Amino acid sequence: MFDTVRVLVALALVTLGLSAALADDEFAAERKALIQEIAALARDTAGETGRHAFDPRVMSVLATVPRHRFVPAGEVRAAYRNRPLPIGYGQTISQPYIVALMTDLMRVQAQDVVLEIGTGSGYQAAILAELGATVCTVEIVEPLAREAAERLRMLGYGKVRTRAGDGYYGWEDCGPFDAIIVTAAASHVPPSLVRQLKPGGRMVIPVGPPFLAQHLMLVEKRTDGTILTRQILPVAFVPLTGKH
Repeated sequence: MFDTVRVLVALALVTLGLSAALADDEFAAERKALIQEIAALARDTAGETGRHAFDPRVMSVLATVPRHRFVPAGEVRAAYRNRPLPIGYGQTISQPYIVALMTDLMRVQAQDVVLEIGTGSGYQAAILAELGATVCTVEIVEPLAREAAERLRMLGYGKVRTRAGDGYYGWEDCGPFDAIIVTAAASHVPPSLVRQLKPGGRMVIPVGPPFLAQHLMLVEKRTDGTILTRQILPVAFVPLTGKH
């Protein structure tokens, strides 16, 4: 009797595993089409970004991480469209092309320590973790922070460190950082984030007023501590909020 029950449990687990795999396979064609679209957009925007093609590692990770697991149930069918999607509380999951561009600009290497400001649903953190980085991510909307932490844990990204708080001030105890990504538009580059960036590090941040003209900025800290900034291209992000 015990062996029969054990077999039935094992069969149930296999069935669940197959169901999950089939659910992921359901989106395989859409993921492939999305990656092709991102590659085409990289070529089209090369004059602005200086990047005719994104790092193959970044493209491989985008083709692997299941974006449909990071959007609300009502948005699953739109998960692989190349556009931002609402995730609740007035926040969005970024457009996949922008995720690819920002990740590519950071030049993340395995073993890097990366700070993300604006966890959202956890999608960008998962991308960075798949590249081998240690990720520390801060979200100011507490329910989103809790949901993202649980989602990342359930999907196997248990080493991603999450925190609810005001990202303007970074996460000093988790740094210093090889790279920083900010997924909300600030009116200026926060000095606290620049301080937490290692010499030789890179920060990618949208800068501009809420819901008006914003530009994606690349901030580089040279080994001597001097700062270089470069505008990449126009973008539209939700505003960076907090008490600053």
